[in-house]
Amino acid sequence: MTIVIGLIVTLACMLGGFAAMGGKISVIWQPWEYVIILGASIGTFIVANPMKTIKDCGTALKEAMTNAVPKKEDYITIMLCLFSLMREMKSKSRAEVEKHIDNPTESAIFMAYPKVLEHPKLLMFICDYFRLILMGNARSHEIESLMDEEIATMRHDKLKSYHSLVAMSEGLPALGIVAAVLGVIKAMSALDQPPEILGAYIGAALVGTFAGIFFSYAVVTPIATQVKIVREKRMRQYIVIKQTLLALMNGAMPQIAIEHGRKAISAADRPTVDELEQATLGGGNPSSVEKKAA
Repeated sequence: MTIVIGLIVTLACMLGGFAAMGGKISVIWQPWEYVIILGASIGTFIVANPMKTIKDCGTALKEAMTNAVPKKEDYITIMLCLFSLMREMKSKSRAEVEKHIDNPTESAIFMAYPKVLEHPKLLMFICDYFRLILMGNARSHEIESLMDEEIATMRHDKLKSYHSLVAMSEGLPALGIVAAVLGVIKAMSALDQPPEILGAYIGAALVGTFAGIFFSYAVVTPIATQVKIVREKRMRQYIVIKQTLLALMNGAMPQIAIEHGRKAISAADRPTVDELEQATLGGGNPSSVEKKAA
């Protein structure tokens, strides 16, 4: 929503200022200049990126437009899920806990937290590291190193769409010059025309330079920045899980372990100690969570 509002403000100020200076807005409307610039930009974007990244850009743009970032409730849900699994690990046998890890979609614990089940990668991340902890052979510093490596890899993959959009924005000013040069070539072929016609051709050519710079710095770059912000915030969930499980491996009780995870949440979205404590009343068992939801 903020993207749409920002673009409306940008266009209103730009067109309003131009009109206030006495300019004719109709002069800026040169559709074929925009076709050249945006068409060439999209074409080079397709050339430079594999299909997987192109598709992911669509997903990233949708996330940025809807500001699809984890909220306080989402973090509480993740920590409740971890709390329930840790309680299960402390009180049940390895075989009983493995049933939840090996088949999470049919696990009573995971089914109590549908928001976790909705994110397969997040679910896999939780199950993989709980499985390693259950094996009992790995040391905490080894698990931490492995988590850091996996999170860095996921972050790299998630930011490919951001980098591809930045590369696209960097090329737009040059493509604007290309469109302007083509417009000048058209104007040169009309030197025998009256000054008013020739001036219109030259003005249309200069719109290409304007459009390339405008689309680069006022449209694509801000959207790319928003994509990065959203993707970074979504990666924060993995840091919360990492800190919680490391605390567990180092001997912390489940209630203390989720406090370690809580501290890894951004201050704006971090639940308070009381909120988290209230959420875990009843031991974080699936039945108690369902009663609260009801």
